[in-house]
Order: sequence, then structure tokens, then C-alpha cells
Amino acid sequence: MASNNHNGRHTIILLQNSPSRATRTFMDYDSIGQAMDGICGLYERKLKEINPSLRNLSYDIADLYNFMDGFADMSALVYEHSMHAYLPYDRQWIKQKAFSHLKRLANGGK
Repeated sequence: MASNNHNGRHTIILLQNSPSRATRTFMDYDSIGQAMDGICGLYERKLKEINPSLRNLSYDIADLYNFMDGFADMSALVYEHSMHAYLPYDRQWIKQKAFSHLKRLANGGK
């Protein structure tokens, strides 16, 4: 059951903004859902920088995917309790999880 539970699975998002290795960074979260919120938050902050006068931001999943594709590299490490190890996931997996997460939020959180 633990492998299907997204809560309590420590998640590290690895980002590289440009081809330069000096732009590598990471963000860590207590769950996959929090990590997806964090990625959306990064995008929303970027939108606010570009459009500082907008009060209400709106975007669709394609916009978020384009933002994710703008990183030279993006991946995730998710802790798997049963293995006592972090498992790597690619950008496509992150996109799928972000879509599922936003869909769940749009449907009232469940």
C-alpha cells in the first residue's frame, strides 16, 4: 500500500535552469502533492514577475508544461518506504503528477 500513498513520501525536485551546471538547485517537500504545489508556486511567481499588475492569475496545464519544459533539466527523487531508498522520476512523470494533482484540486481536493 505504501507505494500508492502520496502522503508522507519525501520528494526532492531537482532543477537546472540552463545548460550551466551552476544553475542546479533542488527543492524538498514532505509529499508528492506538496512538491506539485511547489512547482505550481514557482510558475505562479514567474507569472507575477512578468505581469505584476494582474490580481488574478490563470493558466492551463499546457502553460505549466511549457514552463516545465523551459528547464534544462527537471527530475524528482521520491522516497519509497518499502525500499528505504529514493526512486528517480523524469520530467514526464512530474507532468503527469502535476496534472493529476491539479485535477484533484479542481474537483474539491479528493
